[in-house]
Amino acid sequence: MRGFFVTGTGTEVGKTVVAAVVAHSLAAEGKRVAVFKPAVTGLEEPGETDHTLLRRAAGSSQSDEEIAPYRYDPPASPHLAAAQAGEEIDPERLREGARAAAAGADVFVCEGVGGLLVPLVWRLDRDMRDKGANYLVRDFAVDLGLPVIVAASPGLGTINHTLLTVESARAVGLNVAAVVLTPWPEQPSAIESSNRETIESLAAVPVHTLPSLDLSAPATWPPMGRIVAL
Repeated sequence: MRGFFVTGTGTEVGKTVVAAVVAHSLAAEGKRVAVFKPAVTGLEEPGETDHTLLRRAAGSSQSDEEIAPYRYDPPASPHLAAAQAGEEIDPERLREGARAAAAGADVFVCEGVGGLLVPLVWRLDRDMRDKGANYLVRDFAVDLGLPVIVAASPGLGTINHTLLTVESARAVGLNVAAVVLTPWPEQPSAIESSNRETIESLAAVPVHTLPSLDLSAPATWPPMGRIVAL
């Protein structure tokens, strides 16, 4: 499996935007790109959904089911949204779906849900030492074994959030390929510039930036060739 796993330091930090730009950049190079997201929540909220933006960015013909096997209306953690729907996310279904999507493409781009430690399966009534009872986004990333791209906000507080995410990924053997700070302002403040330099130095990872984008016009998005070189 060739491609990237895009995670974030939390919610609303530009994770879907970064994943979409990565997918679009790879497609612009002439590659067949498959996209995937293990679970989508918040379908009841207005606006384009994560999986439809990913499909459009990649120029993919994948169905909703092929991109996001689990889709829920409430904007909640996937394990809670699944429970409210009377079901439980099946890790093997996610692994099979990812393998099937990747098999039909040159490159595979997977966007996580929230941050790395967000639970996909979490059974509070089970012994915490029973690893088989619980399954985090990070566990899924490990199963895929793809290089990780971390999306993060550029402002105050991002140093701690980003370094914790990088450390969490590396603790289980994941390779962090890059950090992307977004939306990056045209005239970054002293704090934003310092954040970029500090994260790059302390994490020993390339830190790129992505400005605010018109998500309806992928042709205007900047290429991310330095990140997506395979």
